[in-house]
Amino acid sequence: MEALVIHAPGDLRVETIDTAPLGAGQLQVRVRCGGICGSDLHYYQHGGFGTIRIREPMVLGHEVSGVIEAVGSSVTGFAAGERVAISPSNPCGICKFCQQGLQNHCLDMRYYGSAMRMPHVQGAFRQQIVVETHQAHKLADHVSDGEGAMAEPLSVALHAVRRAGPLLGKRVLVTGCGPIGALAIIAARRAGASHIVATDVGAHTLGKALKVGADEVVNVAETPDGLQRFTADKGSFDVLFEASGNARALVGAFDALRPRGIVVQVGLGGEMTLPINTIVAKEFELRGAFRFHEEFAVAVELLNKRLVDVKPLISATLSYRDSARAFALAADRSQAMKVILNFD
Repeated sequence: MEALVIHAPGDLRVETIDTAPLGAGQLQVRVRCGGICGSDLHYYQHGGFGTIRIREPMVLGHEVSGVIEAVGSSVTGFAAGERVAISPSNPCGICKFCQQGLQNHCLDMRYYGSAMRMPHVQGAFRQQIVVETHQAHKLADHVSDGEGAMAEPLSVALHAVRRAGPLLGKRVLVTGCGPIGALAIIAARRAGASHIVATDVGAHTLGKALKVGADEVVNVAETPDGLQRFTADKGSFDVLFEASGNARALVGAFDALRPRGIVVQVGLGGEMTLPINTIVAKEFELRGAFRFHEEFAVAVELLNKRLVDVKPLISATLSYRDSARAFALAADRSQAMKVILNFD
């Protein structure tokens, strides 16, 4: 089968690789669609992010869906021909964090398309993949393959919303309206947020934020003081979801966050310097949000029950053989939110 293999920055190749043998408790899945994630872009553009770098050829991709081609001899509950979204998360299940229900912090995690460990964990941008049954979640007939591939980033947003705690009736600010920020808007609204304001530096992304449920948007490139009206009486917002990974966006939102407001940092963009005096004086709670676990099943259920709509965020679907154009488009926030690769 063919796969998209990254060798170095800008060096992404279509190569033939072997399919792993099918184990008794596993599923063989024909991959149909895969979404290009921010981390895929970092590998493609820079060879990695932070201290993580590609040290050997690696199949990219972790946002995929497909159709079951074969089931292992001991598998029950799945059949060939069923369509599934595939969770890229494969924790060990036995380390101390897995045993505490913190599988996203597994000490022996194998997460598709990750250079965090050596040898690297090969990704899912391939025509065929063998997965564990716990990674496969059935898709309803009305959910497209592209929407199924969106289950993974939706899971990230759902985990971030869970980290924030109850949102019923809360006023929410989302900074950064790329795919994760936009999905955080969807997830926050589903969780009961009463008013959601979103900020970004691009008109295209802000337009998408409105389409998926933001009540108001602020283009901080055009109106740098656009959050000023929310700063009266020590701030208006109960919760901030920071999805840009930009320190200026995070700190710039502090004046609009009320005392004892909750800050959920979702975006990663390098180390930040924080105004500790403000955090202390306003008694903010700063919470990180890293990946997900059980939220993947919830994401698929929400899609299956038509309780969320991710279609406005899918900008284009291109063949995996046209990966250079697809990655260039995915990197252009003036034109695209989520670009889907077709592996048929």
